[in-house]
Formats: sequence, structure tokens, C-alpha cells
Amino acid sequence: MRVLVTGGAGYIGSVIAARLSAQGHEVAVYDDLSRGHAAAVPAGATLVRGDICDEETLAAALRGVGARAIVHMAALAEVAESVSHPERYAEVNVAGTAAVLRAARATGVDRLVFSSTAAVYGDPGHVPIVEDDPLAPTNPYGETKLTAERLLRGVASHVATVALRYFNACGADAGLGEDHDPETHLVPLALRAAADGTPFRIFGNDYPTADGTCVRDYVHVADLADAHILALERLPDLPPALNLGTGTGDSVLAVLDTVEQVTGRALRRVAAPRRPGDPPLLVAANDQARRTLGWSPRRSLSDAVRDAWEWMRTHPRGYAEDPAR
Repeated sequence: MRVLVTGGAGYIGSVIAARLSAQGHEVAVYDDLSRGHAAAVPAGATLVRGDICDEETLAAALRGVGARAIVHMAALAEVAESVSHPERYAEVNVAGTAAVLRAARATGVDRLVFSSTAAVYGDPGHVPIVEDDPLAPTNPYGETKLTAERLLRGVASHVATVALRYFNACGADAGLGEDHDPETHLVPLALRAAADGTPFRIFGNDYPTADGTCVRDYVHVADLADAHILALERLPDLPPALNLGTGTGDSVLAVLDTVEQVTGRALRRVAAPRRPGDPPLLVAANDQARRTLGWSPRRSLSDAVRDAWEWMRTHPRGYAEDPAR
């Protein structure tokens, strides 16, 4: 296939682009590099720098590569930031998706895989979460992703689409890793604490879970990338949305234990108050993904932590060599 990956210079998008390219697909990456890294664009992929709301540049990029498919990853994705700046999230996540869909229609693209999120469920109060559970986001990030999903359904007669709802991506693959500024994700933060010997704050240890800490569904980024490629191949014969998760989940303490085992270093754990809005449990049922994609995660939490640790040790400054930074 000839595929345009929007946001393909970001963490998950770059791994998807790399795995597509490695399988022989012709790949173009569309990214404004405001949060992505030029150094993360895989060899063999064309980089088109542009704003996700710029419909003309999007259409030109699609025509340039002769794309018939889009993996739409470009988005803002920090819950706290979305609360502080909801207008930014509406512009990028909603208006940007609308621009991508218009460009797709104008250029004859007939399939699109959309990066969505478990945040569309809000706090469901039970696990595992299934796709037909109520959609009740509790923050602007989740609201904008849900609105974008609804936009996809509105173009179903022109473009075959599926929304893949992520839970917690982690790990590294193909020499590509996680480098956010600021970093807010558990695995890289814990690995940095292990590397530097700095204290690691545990936000809440009194949740109604087995060990008192939040439980999340951690999925290796390479497994997520595999799911996107399978979805591209199986469209249009897919439901509107699919969860991508393990079906089990791990607590914060379990992740920290894994980090200590992989790194061989003890973490200095410090208790901190709960963060507002953190649900106790978020774990995905992945029955539909297994049935319709033939997909289930093949890599463990230990694999993800080990791969992320190796990437961090070989990239101590992240993508600091990236001229866009």
C-alpha cells in the first residue's frame, strides 16, 4: 500500500511508519514537528512538514505519494493540558481530523485508521471495558477524540474507517522510543528515576485495587503498530471502533517492580496525593480485536520495559540530535 501517516514523527506514529516501511509499503509522514522529531522518521519514508488543519497541504501530500490509505495519528494527547487549553485540543483533534477527512475525500483515499483513546470511556466503573460501554469522557482530550470518532462515522459512505482505542502504550521498537517534553507517562518516568536515582512519586496508594495503586492496561508499542497494519488490510470489514489492550492490566507498583527487575536498580518510592480524575481501573476487553483483526498482544510488560530501557540507554538525550528541536 501507499500510506500517509499523520503525526508519523511522534512516538507511536514513527513506529507504525517504520513497520509499514519494513513490510514494503510506500510511506509518507505528515507532521508539523511541534512535538514529533525529524530524527524519528524512518529511513525510506518521505517527510512532509505541515499543519494538520491545512487541507491543501494534506491533499498535496496524499497526491505526492499516491496514497490510498491514511493512518491518522496527529493529535494533542495530554489530559492536563486539555483542561488548561481546551481550544487547542478542539482545533487540532477535531478540526484537524475534519481537514484530514476532506483531503481524503478530495484525493480518493478509501481507507483510514484513526488513533483514538480509552479516554472516550471516562471512568466506566468496571473492567474489562468493552466497545459498546457508555462513552462519557471526563476531560476535553477524551471529548475531542470522541467528537473525531463521530466525524469518521459521518464519512463512512466515502472512506472506510476504524477508530483504534489505545490504553497505555509503552516500550520501544526499531530504534524508536518515547521522548516527550514534558514526559508524563509512567514507564519512561520510572526508568528515568532508576537511571538518575531520583525519587519516584506514586500518586495515590489508597485506591480500591489489590495493592492500592491505579491499574492500567500497558501495551507494547510494536503490538499497537501491528494492529494498525492489520486494520489497514482488513478495512472496510471492521466495526467502527476497536479496543487495543491486554485484557488484564498492571498496577503502578507492578510496573515499578518490573522496572527494578529490568534495570537492576532500586527505586526511591515516595507516596503522593491522588491526581484529580485518575480512575482506579482502566483495562480493555480485546475480544473484538482478536476476532476481527486476528490481533492480540504478543509482548509482555517486561518486554516493553526492557525495550524502553535499552532505547533510553542508547539515547540518553532522546532525539536531541533532531535539528527541529
